[in-house]
Amino acid sequence: MAIITVSRGTFSGGQKLAERVAQRLGYRCISREVLVEASGEYGVKEERLWRALTQKPGVLERLTLERSRYLAYIRAALMREVRDEKAVYHGHAGHLLLQGVPHVLRAKVIANMEFRIAAAMERQHLSEKEAGRFIRKMDEDRARWTKFLYGADWNDPSLYDIVVNLDRMDLEGATDIVVRLGSMDEYQPTEVSQRAISDLVLSTHLRALVAADGSVSDDHLDITSDGGVISIAGTVDSISDADKIRTIVGSTPGVVDLVSKLRVRQPGLPGGAG
Repeated sequence: MAIITVSRGTFSGGQKLAERVAQRLGYRCISREVLVEASGEYGVKEERLWRALTQKPGVLERLTLERSRYLAYIRAALMREVRDEKAVYHGHAGHLLLQGVPHVLRAKVIANMEFRIAAAMERQHLSEKEAGRFIRKMDEDRARWTKFLYGADWNDPSLYDIVVNLDRMDLEGATDIVVRLGSMDEYQPTEVSQRAISDLVLSTHLRALVAADGSVSDDHLDITSDGGVISIAGTVDSISDADKIRTIVGSTPGVVDLVSKLRVRQPGLPGGAG
């Protein structure tokens, strides 16, 4: 069965759908737990991660290094959460964080503004005007963050396999559709897709370990795994940074071999020899 991600606008009903699908399938339903795991594993405060990934872009827009490290922590934690493949994730941009995993069913939940305002009024005790303002702000921030962090348009339908409109069906009907789609052959694990998950679990963990070290320039760093053979590419500020990255990666359990394509930046130039 597919790993399932549910993307949703604020108060659109997506969390309830994710919970119902997970219950139907006997899967774990994951959201902010990923932040808790990332916080504990890589030594960054959970609230700092949460603010960085949910508040509208501000000063962090100029901090590429900070951004890349936050994403490294979250992606590594999420990959570990879904490695047994029995998971429904409705947290931060799961459909983008799990890029590279073939058997992910990417669902998006939408609802009209009346539906969402009513939910916000009930759950947040807001007036109708306040609820509308809050939802529009959250939608705008989510779209800006998705563009900033991933270079993607959150509303682009090509990012999803199915869009579920809760104006047009009830929760049970929507659950039936998602579960049925997830059982199709196209979304079933294969040997190839399971190897891809194993490689991503390792490579994202390595990327997060380098980020957590904090002593090297790693904003332009790409780490991939092929059966435990690790390739490191990108640019760093110095030979010592390159050596430190290779040491961190090479000493991690699960690494079979290491291929380094790191380049050292030359002052005033976009890249250099390494």
